[in-house]
Amino acid sequence: QVQLVESGGGWVQAGGSLRLSCAASGRTFGSYASAWFRQAPGKERELVAAISWSGTSTRYVDSVKGRFTIFRDNAKNTVYLQMNSLKPEDTAIYYCAADRTKTDWMLATPPYDYWGQGTQVTVSL
Repeated sequence: QVQLVESGGGWVQAGGSLRLSCAASGRTFGSYASAWFRQAPGKERELVAAISWSGTSTRYVDSVKGRFTIFRDNAKNTVYLQMNSLKPEDTAIYYCAADRTKTDWMLATPPYDYWGQGTQVTVSL
């Protein structure tokens, strides 16, 4: 079992930056692939970025490539999402997720087994 707690959300003006953190419980978190999803009002949840357990493989949705970076520190049981050049369309609730069974080529394939409760990101003009 893994429990995930997100932090770092908030309000920012367009062009600004935020760093989201996902702190995980459990000594084996380092063996879990992880991902960030987001859900905007009236829209379906979408995968934003994913990272393999080792951190060597990553995936991004096209709309955030070049602006967002996912990385992890397994010694701290934490996965991060660095978000730069934020746009109003990035406004959403961001969720951290983890899964122990995903191989590198499955990072962008649902489902993920464990989820955090989400953190709100609001980007204004």
